[in-house]
Amino acid sequence: MNNRFVKLKPGREKSVHNRHPWIFSGAVADEPDDLPPGSVIDVLDSRGEFLGRGAYNPQSQIRVRLFTLRPETIDKAWFARRIAEAERWRRSLLPPDTDAYRVFHSEGDGIPGLVIDRYGAGLVVALTTAGADAQRDTIAAAIGEALQPRWVLERSVGGYRRDEGLDDHVAVLYGEPPAERVQIRENGLFFWVDVHGGQKTGFFLDQRLSRGEVRKAAANRTVLNAFGYSGAFSVYALAGGARRAVTVDSSEDALRLAAENHALNGQQAPAADLVRADVFQYLREDDTPFDLIVLDPPAFAKSKASINRAARAYKDINMMAFKRLAPGGLLWTFSCSGHIALGLHRKILYAAALDAHRDVQILQILGHGHDHPINVYHPEGEYLTGFVCRVNE
Repeated sequence: MNNRFVKLKPGREKSVHNRHPWIFSGAVADEPDDLPPGSVIDVLDSRGEFLGRGAYNPQSQIRVRLFTLRPETIDKAWFARRIAEAERWRRSLLPPDTDAYRVFHSEGDGIPGLVIDRYGAGLVVALTTAGADAQRDTIAAAIGEALQPRWVLERSVGGYRRDEGLDDHVAVLYGEPPAERVQIRENGLFFWVDVHGGQKTGFFLDQRLSRGEVRKAAANRTVLNAFGYSGAFSVYALAGGARRAVTVDSSEDALRLAAENHALNGQQAPAADLVRADVFQYLREDDTPFDLIVLDPPAFAKSKASINRAARAYKDINMMAFKRLAPGGLLWTFSCSGHIALGLHRKILYAAALDAHRDVQILQILGHGHDHPINVYHPEGEYLTGFVCRVNE
């Protein structure tokens, strides 16, 4: 075939009518044979009627990721309108003493594969799909028009791009990013962010609300921040009046950055409270009790095939945390894998509490911050789940 459309099999248009943004290969009856990955293409039903317009990738099981359900032109103005609106409503909800947040969240904001994070006057952009990658120049121009940043750094890396048949791509798209780190402000606290080599785009922006909850609960408590990275939960805990905040991470560079973040906020962080260790080993071998523990591990389940193994790892680490909590202690526990749904996460906590022989209450369910919206028609976008638990006396 030589066309600019894919035609669906009879009866397979239901997902589009339900506004789901993905078209899988099994739903496609006819498709082009000469279009490169990322090309903008129309989706037609089996009778040839227009359903939507999106980005085509013959190398992915997700053949088309929809941009729109209208026959509109996908150009710089189209991207700029959506990006400007996304930042406008975020600023209306964010606290005024915060200058770091997610400006654009892929399908959650209606453009699959586009992630924009603001760090003060600059932006870090990730293009995670073939469709977004093919629109790099157009998106860069739209960002400049809509957001007028001082600098834009692209960090398009990781497994999502490999799934799309793409190599990593890191480049300066606009201006001159800082050579090393950027200082940001979040809820009145200050942090150094490594936008060039830090995890994700440099900072875990999706945990802003949960960090604020820890701050509220930390007064007069001893706190363990496991998988602590650059120490943000620990900084919040001490700002909330914690008697002690211990950060454990396997990375010496992360702990060094954590120490600098404490200093940036005028906090004392003894060397003994910045522990380089494997968290599993630390929880298993050290018997120091804590009044509040934060477990924010990396994604243990990166595919459906790894769910069972990941569930065991989550169960073990929560079990050990329950054992280390003093009576009345609180646990903030998270999974950042979309393959661990909320219901499964709850079952994991049940098994962990049972094995720990502790009486546990769930006080609160946690998730994405306001700046990481979930498209109601795209439940796959929900990746962060969390609970606040209390161990009874």
